[in-house]
Amino acid sequence: MRLLIIEDNSEILKCMKIELEKAGLYVDIACNGLEGEEKAYVNEYDAILLDLNLPDKNGIEILKYLRKEKIETPIIIITASTDIAKGLNFGADDYIIKPFNMDELYARIQAVLRRFRGRGNPNIILDKLVVDPIARKSSYNNIRLELTAKEFDILEYLAIRYPAIVSSEEILEHIYDEFFDSFSSVLRVHIAKLRKKIKNTAGKDILLTTRGRGYSLALEL
Repeated sequence: MRLLIIEDNSEILKCMKIELEKAGLYVDIACNGLEGEEKAYVNEYDAILLDLNLPDKNGIEILKYLRKEKIETPIIIITASTDIAKGLNFGADDYIIKPFNMDELYARIQAVLRRFRGRGNPNIILDKLVVDPIARKSSYNNIRLELTAKEFDILEYLAIRYPAIVSSEEILEHIYDEFFDSFSSVLRVHIAKLRKKIKNTAGKDILLTTRGRGYSLALEL
């Protein structure tokens, strides 16, 4: 899962990035409004954490711009002020008031994503495959899949997008941060290892490659 944090307080920004990355998320940052607005417009994120009180362009203006440009990414307002209703009215999906603890922030991120993806259950259940985004665990037919962090990220994203065929570019955008070398062959290596682990557990190949298009899960619902 790839997030963008737009926050001008360097200490808060650093703390949020460190703690959310510990939780297995991939975090891009922007320390002013204009930089954040550009990143939010150009890149595809799973969620955006947006401070309202930014020095060059305030969060409400950024929010209005993104929604006007049809950017539907879930946005959580982060603010010390009480001017929350305005943000929600302009299209924010949730809010959290400073000071906050990271457990609460992480829970709000997960709740917003569940609503955005139309799921009440935090687990993604596809046939015999179960993916738990909070515990970051997965299983097939009740047998635990022993995956690395990156393998889990790939499987989670393919499960979220099921039954779609997902391109390499889309996977790269969602499970790596902005400094990843998109020309690296590391994604193919991770896909190959993930496919082998799933096949060894499931007894069949359910991670498919469609030549020229990308990857998908083959499951029976």
